[in-house]
Amino acid sequence: MFAVVLAVVLPVVITVAVGFLWTRYGYPLNSKELTALIADVATPCLIIATFQKSQLSFDAFAAMAGATAAAIVLFAGVGALALWAAGLRIRTFLPSIAFPNAGNLGLPLSLYAFGTEGLGYAIAFFSISSVANYTLGQMIAAGKANWRGLLRLPILYAVAIGIALSFWRIELPGWAGTTIALIGNVTVPLMLLMLGSSLSRLKVASVGRALFVSVLRIGLGGAIGIVVAAAFGLTGSLRAVLIVQCANPVAVYNYLFAQRWNNEPEEVAGVVVLSTLLSLLTIPLVLAWLMSPA
Repeated sequence: MFAVVLAVVLPVVITVAVGFLWTRYGYPLNSKELTALIADVATPCLIIATFQKSQLSFDAFAAMAGATAAAIVLFAGVGALALWAAGLRIRTFLPSIAFPNAGNLGLPLSLYAFGTEGLGYAIAFFSISSVANYTLGQMIAAGKANWRGLLRLPILYAVAIGIALSFWRIELPGWAGTTIALIGNVTVPLMLLMLGSSLSRLKVASVGRALFVSVLRIGLGGAIGIVVAAAFGLTGSLRAVLIVQCANPVAVYNYLFAQRWNNEPEEVAGVVVLSTLLSLLTIPLVLAWLMSPA
């Protein structure tokens, strides 16, 4: 079992480390252009290609979407109470608790641990989480919602196309499917390299506050994932992917939104860094539990 978990986690950690060291040694990864390429081109292609390959049904997508929405509501509600009780600023730290790293980390982990089927479920989680982060997350950080920005999210249209193709059993022409899959295949490695590059530029402002919020994000997230999976009656890879996604560290986008809206970005940066480091210990444990024989 240890060897299996290591085979899942080690490629992810090494690729993140390459991105981290690449930037630390002065070789720039142009974040703006690469982020746009990943978000607007590569990820939509990955979504469509995964729907085609895994034949993810509408029912499975709907089950994961409902469970994801419920989990995010619980993250936000319980997280707000915990921050209020601890005397920490809700506007600064709540997005970090509510929105896990479902993309850069969640997609690779789900793919390597649970195959193409797991990637399909992870994409469903990622899609709902991204929509919620671009609306609710930005609303918390900025004090106002960005509904127009939501309409410019290519992943929304990619999910709609993927569901339509799957529902009507439409097979793309060979050249189109191969092209989309080829472009989509760059998404996972680029996401991991960008995660490492982002971590190399962030600093921890307050270890105590960052550690508290990091433990909340991972511990509370994992616990809520288990409860929601049981409440929705999820089983197999669907249950496992939900729990893995819920137990992931803080999404880097929370730092970008905090920076954009001047919402104490140095505090959020610390949570991103510490939660990601903490996840190096927790993710193998979560995977070992989920992948162990019943």
